[in-house]
Amino acid sequence: MFELVGMPRMSGRIFGWLLISEPPQQSNNALAEVLQASKGSISTMTRFLIQLGLIERVSIPGDRRDYFQIKDHAWSQLTKQRLVQIGAFRKLAERGLDLMSAYPPQHKRRLQEMHDIHSFWERELPLLDERWEQEQNKRRLEGI
Repeated sequence: MFELVGMPRMSGRIFGWLLISEPPQQSNNALAEVLQASKGSISTMTRFLIQLGLIERVSIPGDRRDYFQIKDHAWSQLTKQRLVQIGAFRKLAERGLDLMSAYPPQHKRRLQEMHDIHSFWERELPLLDERWEQEQNKRRLEGI
């Protein structure tokens, strides 16, 4: 799945393992062993996943090694990052439309569509995210 959305395969393998591993915290060595990957690859990809906000580095008292685990609210964080990307695409299309203001509408059709869909998602995604948070808060209160 990670590859399908343009991310490195190894980042998906690490994330997938961290989703199901017991204990939920895994060291570099453990990840390298279970995924049969080099420590360098694990190190690079854990940094990448940390930058995305999907995992976090944690320490365990009495142990000097670093461990990695899925970050709380990782999926919401990914959605928020997607919203930043959507805003950047909308602004890019807006700039293009400004530069093409003297052109006839048929010459700007594709750029206008790019602008319109990104404007739509930029407006609607925060509302969906808010509904998601409300649903999660309700579930927490109900003890589910």
